[in-house]
Amino acid sequence: MAKDSKSKEKGKKQKLADKLFFNLKNCWEDVDSKTEKEIEEFASSYKQFLDRGKTERECVILACEMLEKNGFINIQNIKDKQFRTGMKIYQNVRGKSILAAIVGKKPAVEGCNILGAHIDSPRLDLKQNPLYEDSDFALLDTHYYGGIKKYQWTAIPLAMHGVFVNADGKKTTIRIGEEPGDPLFTITDLLPHLAREQMDKKASEFMEAENLDVLFGSRPYSDKDAKEKVKLGILALLNAQYGITERDFAGAEIEFVPAFKAADIGFDRSMIGAYGHDDRCCSFPALKAITALAHEKTPPEKTVICYLSDKEEIGSVGNTGARSYNFENFISLLCESEADLRLCFQHCSMLSADVNAAFDPTYAGVFDKKNSSFMGKGLVLTKYTGSGGKYGASDANAEFCAKVQSIMNKNKVQWQFGALGKVDKGGGGTIALYAANLGMDVLDCGVPVLSMHSPFEVISKIDLYTTYKGYIAFINNA
Repeated sequence: MAKDSKSKEKGKKQKLADKLFFNLKNCWEDVDSKTEKEIEEFASSYKQFLDRGKTERECVILACEMLEKNGFINIQNIKDKQFRTGMKIYQNVRGKSILAAIVGKKPAVEGCNILGAHIDSPRLDLKQNPLYEDSDFALLDTHYYGGIKKYQWTAIPLAMHGVFVNADGKKTTIRIGEEPGDPLFTITDLLPHLAREQMDKKASEFMEAENLDVLFGSRPYSDKDAKEKVKLGILALLNAQYGITERDFAGAEIEFVPAFKAADIGFDRSMIGAYGHDDRCCSFPALKAITALAHEKTPPEKTVICYLSDKEEIGSVGNTGARSYNFENFISLLCESEADLRLCFQHCSMLSADVNAAFDPTYAGVFDKKNSSFMGKGLVLTKYTGSGGKYGASDANAEFCAKVQSIMNKNKVQWQFGALGKVDKGGGGTIALYAANLGMDVLDCGVPVLSMHSPFEVISKIDLYTTYKGYIAFINNA
């Protein structure tokens, strides 16, 4: 009897612990064969999206395809600009940002449910006058975009993406290095035999930004009297194939990105390695969530919006970034007056669909393990980002945090919390504060990522799928 009594007491204590502690399983533990198939199908479509959409322009093209396939109409084709209940609309902002909505039963003044992500990623942009010749090499001068470790971009295969626009306004799209048989590009690195001085420098210094020059060619033009024959040979090829002259580089948008294809990682294929997970592993589920909702028999109670912005990696600036008026202008189309627009913002709920840093045991020293997100344990709710005393954070209020947690719990979507490393070890930001500045409730919510901002980031398939389910649950909330 004494043993039974001790066993019962232990059972009571365990029940209390289960009730009070916040313990999370690895999400894979509860996956059945049907769900596993859904996860793999979702991961497969996401990998295709990554391979086709390596720049913000390409992501917008793919988003338009997805939206139109699911019944969304470009607002430019709606003459009366009357947006009725159940209508599915979208707006392409200069080919670099996109907004989509399903008009709900309730008027917009009562608020909208919003998913906001970004589709730009760290990369190398060309300078305005990039092409030069040195020692019988043609090279391209770059300026890095967003936060990168410069040394990670040397001695890897690169692809060339972007657009040239000539004086007549003719646009020429470039995408070289993605198809079989395409040439690739690279940035050279110093051989270890001669790198003694280089290796004594800090990691932030041993590859200078001005040396991130892309190797572009080496064959001289067949004219013995010509100067800069290699450069001329390259320009002759560009002109023959694309009609481009050196002057056209001045205003072009040409980006060099890793030529890697998205691939399964791990012998168990549980993860995905690719360029651009930040933030396409959130923007893709956001798109999929709103297109899934488009097939419901009845319109949502509240208007649902998906906003994919540009320029987040450099501060959300410019006329396609989240600081622009594009977001306000789009929502204003759904409101009857300026006063209604301001009231709408006060009643809006938004998930800033952005990633967090997954705990990495290799670099455990910079993480606060008690407050870190972990791969395989579901979507991450990040109450605040910022740095140096939460500077640059929106810091979601307790009421909204509880509301989002409740939505996830109700829909059996596993969530976890996460902070971006130890205090004063660094920090970062998202578009959340710009949405919060408009008066709406906003909380960061997305996928934990390993090797963030590197040319080859890693996520878990189960976290990607869980995030998608969480986004659907959120926008369906009345």
